[in-house]
Amino acid sequence: MDEVLSFLKSSLRDGLLPWSAQDSAARQFTLRYAEVEKIALENGLFPARYQRNRNMISTEEQLRLFNSRIAVIGCGGLGGYVIEELARLGVGQIVAIDPDIFEEHNLNRQILSYPAILGMPKVYAALERASQINPAVTVTAVQDSFCVMNGFELLAGCQVAVDALDSISYRLELAEVCNIAGIPMVHGAIGGWYGHVATQFPGETTVQQIYRHWVAGKGIEQQLGNPAFTPAVVASLEVAEVCKILLGKGELLRNRKLSIDLLAMEIHEISYAPAPAASVELVVHAA
Repeated sequence: MDEVLSFLKSSLRDGLLPWSAQDSAARQFTLRYAEVEKIALENGLFPARYQRNRNMISTEEQLRLFNSRIAVIGCGGLGGYVIEELARLGVGQIVAIDPDIFEEHNLNRQILSYPAILGMPKVYAALERASQINPAVTVTAVQDSFCVMNGFELLAGCQVAVDALDSISYRLELAEVCNIAGIPMVHGAIGGWYGHVATQFPGETTVQQIYRHWVAGKGIEQQLGNPAFTPAVVASLEVAEVCKILLGKGELLRNRKLSIDLLAMEIHEISYAPAPAASVELVVHAA
């Protein structure tokens, strides 16, 4: 390690570690890119790829992001943008969970999709994309549906779960699993010109209250569809919440929902009174 560190220090340019040096170190010392980045950050060397983070995220905080493990449940419209932004932010481990393959109707809005990979599982496209934009990030691809039966195993070791689902029943299952597992959940939903974002910590019931009148079906997205821009906006807000959770900064959307209307260009905040989880009936999707 001393030899690797010495090489990295000698490669600094204007106090930053260029990607070319990380690439050379990985090849010369037969290391994974993640191992090189870890050595650099643990020794106060700031990778140049994150230099635009630098005025808001310290080296120690960048290391915290790198050491984090985030589950993204759903790799479609919302999830693709979430994974893209987490990888660019420098979150070190991403668990990408989705059972589906890309279909032609995904092409209008899902950033991971393009015609040549129609039929490819979304999670493998997520893995490929993350490795292209930030090889130091490790993506675990899980081609499966999230449910209460496998949820605890899938979220093991994760600091945050990001809801990028299109099913209310599975979304409620995710909220239940996160509550029991003690993991914060960042919830996002979209439909047409509209979307909303909320953050729920264990013991809170915001998500259950949002869907307290739900009976069956996927939700408003089925009626309104989704254009290219709505998932990008909502996913970015979700990633901002994840970043704040990991770094312990700022005000989170706890016990409140940010409601976004892109047609009228209005954003509203809706508050939800804290309630004991036992007082809310959960509708669990049958396995």
